[in-house]
Amino acid sequence: MLVFPNAKLNLGLYVTGQRPDGFRNLESVFVPLPWCDALEVVPAPKDQLTLTGLPIPGDPATNLCRRAYALLAADFELPPVHLHLHKAVPIGAGLGGGSADAAFALRALSELFALPLTLDQLESYARRLGSDCAFFIRNQPVLAYEKGDVFQAIDLPLAGTACKVIYPGLHISTAEAYARVTAQPPRHDLRQSLARPMETWRETVSNDFEEALTPLYPVLGELKQALYAAGAAYASLSGSGSAVYGLFPGREAAPAVPVAAGHLVWDGRL
Repeated sequence: MLVFPNAKLNLGLYVTGQRPDGFRNLESVFVPLPWCDALEVVPAPKDQLTLTGLPIPGDPATNLCRRAYALLAADFELPPVHLHLHKAVPIGAGLGGGSADAAFALRALSELFALPLTLDQLESYARRLGSDCAFFIRNQPVLAYEKGDVFQAIDLPLAGTACKVIYPGLHISTAEAYARVTAQPPRHDLRQSLARPMETWRETVSNDFEEALTPLYPVLGELKQALYAAGAAYASLSGSGSAVYGLFPGREAAPAVPVAAGHLVWDGRL
């Protein structure tokens, strides 16, 4: 079985409080982004994970796809599988690529072996793998709360919006990003802000990590301003960085933006 785990964008991201379990509460809107990895899952004589594409740091034994298999195998009699992941979505970019890989692995395994799992049950497994993994089970725009794993439906007329995402080749770990952010109440109501015309989002929809990380990594601010200079109605850091995106409603395609060598650029439509 071949699946294509997609990334996500954050529209606004507010770190709102410290949790007793050591995590932070947040508020953000998650939107699927069709920048995809490729994951193949096939029965095999023995368990195996192979990786191609962009390098993935860390021990392959702890890869989230392998952990997703182990999680289901603990509750169901799964045969050995060969997992092959081709990585195209950059790591440490705030695009949720690793979380998507884990969630799509759960979905693929459930379908391949006809496991009796509902979407709610798959979300419960996904929450055990990472805070935003559960989003990718249904893979629809949501307003996310708590650790980023409690969702409310939200209607956003973004289908077909031209989008450009620029990854400056800068890996920002989640731990580093959160260490630089102070929790505070949101300055604006995110649902209400996003219900207004996109041209107004620049004033009311913000990402707390931008303010914390841009002084340390000026390229983030430079990319955001380059997107606005190219005509973006809204531009922002995604997640805890370091990818920066611009939205261009009413255009067939996002315009060219000057980028440095080594930057990865995704152009498409939401």
